[in-house]
Amino acid sequence: MEMESMASAIGVSVPVLRFLLCFVATIPVSFFHRLVPGGPTARHLYAALTGALLSYISFGFSSNLHFLVPMLISYASMIIYRKRCGVISFLSAMGYLIGCHVYYMSGDAWKEGGIDATGSLMVITLKVISCAINYNDGLLKEEDLRESQRKNRLLKLPNLIEYIGYCLCCGSHFAGPVYEVKDYLDWTERKGIWTKSDKGTPSPFLATLKALLQAGFCMGLYLYLVPSHPLSRFSEPIYQEWGFVQRLSYQYMSGFTARWKYYFIWSISEASLIISGLGFSGWTNSPSPKPLWDRAKNVDVLGVEFAKSSVELPLVWNIQVSTWLRHYVYDRLVQKGKKAGFLQLLATQTVSAVWHGLYPGYMIFFVQSALMIAGSRAIYRWQQSVPPNIKKIFMLMNFAYTLLVLNYSCVGFMVLNFNETLAAYGSVYYIGTIIPVVLILLGNIIKPKPIRSKIQKQK
Repeated sequence: MEMESMASAIGVSVPVLRFLLCFVATIPVSFFHRLVPGGPTARHLYAALTGALLSYISFGFSSNLHFLVPMLISYASMIIYRKRCGVISFLSAMGYLIGCHVYYMSGDAWKEGGIDATGSLMVITLKVISCAINYNDGLLKEEDLRESQRKNRLLKLPNLIEYIGYCLCCGSHFAGPVYEVKDYLDWTERKGIWTKSDKGTPSPFLATLKALLQAGFCMGLYLYLVPSHPLSRFSEPIYQEWGFVQRLSYQYMSGFTARWKYYFIWSISEASLIISGLGFSGWTNSPSPKPLWDRAKNVDVLGVEFAKSSVELPLVWNIQVSTWLRHYVYDRLVQKGKKAGFLQLLATQTVSAVWHGLYPGYMIFFVQSALMIAGSRAIYRWQQSVPPNIKKIFMLMNFAYTLLVLNYSCVGFMVLNFNETLAAYGSVYYIGTIIPVVLILLGNIIKPKPIRSKIQKQK
């Protein structure tokens, strides 16, 4: 009864409230990870057991069974067939995740304010795939590897306790951020940048407090805005009565409102990872070095809201997943000695869409985002070819373009339904699709030369 009254007071269901309480509990649980006696093995066990317990309280017993399926298949592939374990892990883990998305209709559940374990399964899927691919990379010659591959490859298979601890470590398995198994092992064993040095042990408390204050602000703003900007309005008669500008403005405000929910979630995750110590990523090079916590950072709020171009968005939104997609999909689709093109970008965005779930809205959104980025690149190329006094015009154009197309595109991510997505896009005459396509076509016709080459020719 107390849970029901608390849930109704903040306007969520009991399962969502239970999840939120467990989610916030990852902060003290992560802090106590620092104090676990008994060495690395004890810390691995603590990470595995607390992660499993919080999952059980949040989603029920079946959640941990779902997690075990991709975890054990991937681990078995690393033992039995190392040469192809990366491919086996990718196909099996993604396939199982898609099956769970379809079975639980997770997108509809989340849209309606429900909760299930598929969100956590999404994070675990990325973890097991990266672990298997890095173990696969351990067979390759060092000179054939990219810098990220050399940094993250595994020469030795983690034991089962280390592996499960990595997958279920309570600081991230609910909502990310994703991190590398090698970093997790170094952190647990106090190696690498976590070795005691003359700079001392970095204090996490100020950075944790900052993340918590950000989380509080984001949730407060979301709760203030969401009653005025429900997704249901897209299908209400009043929306159809509005003019073009008012519809476009509502699309902007809907996207703007929805983002603050994600900012809140990732800020809590950031606080959890920072206070555990795993979020530490090194020291600044200043005369008085300060600790950096970039490994915990999954979003740059101001970076998203004031992005100068669409190309910047993957660097500031869901940062660690974007990094994962770049290292394990985008880069690996590019042949050695060749440059990546639109097809690699489109394939990467498609994988991201499938990872989120087999909803038309996701697929449309991520195809749209590939077009959005390609269109922004066209503007940037023109920007680089004009004199400095004209560059500001193109910079402003790219900013306005990003603002328009991002909030237009994310309607599909929010409503998910095919007909509703097309109806919302059609209500503003598909402006956010037409403009990127026109820019891409013009970019292939009008191929600018850098201003430097023009100056050199004049000389």
